[in-house]
Amino acid sequence: MPNPGATGLALRVGIFAITGILTLQLVSFLLAWTGLLVQAAMAVFASAAVANALSLRIYERGGISDVGLGWKLGSFRNLSIGLVGGLLSALAVTGLPVLVGMASISRAPESSFSLTSFLFVLCVMVFGAFGEELLFHGYAFQLLMRKLGLFQTLLPVGVLFAAAHANNLSANWMSFFNTFLWGVFLGLCFLRSGDLWLPIGVHLGWNWALPLLGANVSGFKMATTGLVMIWHVGPIWSGGDYGPEAGILTTLVLPLLGWCLFKAPIETSRPQMFEDLDEEK
Repeated sequence: MPNPGATGLALRVGIFAITGILTLQLVSFLLAWTGLLVQAAMAVFASAAVANALSLRIYERGGISDVGLGWKLGSFRNLSIGLVGGLLSALAVTGLPVLVGMASISRAPESSFSLTSFLFVLCVMVFGAFGEELLFHGYAFQLLMRKLGLFQTLLPVGVLFAAAHANNLSANWMSFFNTFLWGVFLGLCFLRSGDLWLPIGVHLGWNWALPLLGANVSGFKMATTGLVMIWHVGPIWSGGDYGPEAGILTTLVLPLLGWCLFKAPIETSRPQMFEDLDEEK
């Protein structure tokens, strides 16, 4: 395929967006009976998979592995480093406040630990992390990054990432700001590794670890361990009912996580989409 000009770029991104939106609406309707958490995670995953697969097939004659999901040397390392980084960061914004008396942990009166529920929520989170990274940092993101440049793509996509979470329960201006930072940060994770395994790992590690001590995740309350986190400070620190992602602790931990990932022994490769576009010139 020829290297697309402005019209071709707009067409490719437009097809990606329209396909994703239509699939999102359809799957959301079909899964309305499953509950908000499952409905949201599976609808995002389905819309991302369909939009990426269709766009890659039409315009690049490729497969979904071409956007950074190919399993190769270093993929497991990048995924593992991301998981550990996301997990430790989430434990920092929940465990440290408990240690210094800003919060406490108690048994949730309405729930108890269930291995079945724990594994079910983990499975939903896996689909959610894969779906969001494919949707926001997959084909359209990588094409725009290659054509428009770093900040011209990172910042608008970060805003879209935040806007996609703006209707979550208890969302506010602080949750929007931190989610924007997360959107930019996860895009930088893709650039750091050249694949989607690192950002998927970070995304999953963070989302999975937050509810371990009973914290809410993006407005969702997940009964995975039978614990509940009780804050003794204001919402600027705790994030209120939205969870720590709407608190200043998340704002502070992101630069530290970024520094750690910059220093980590990540296997870096050139994104396949970038190589293909270079060859077309």
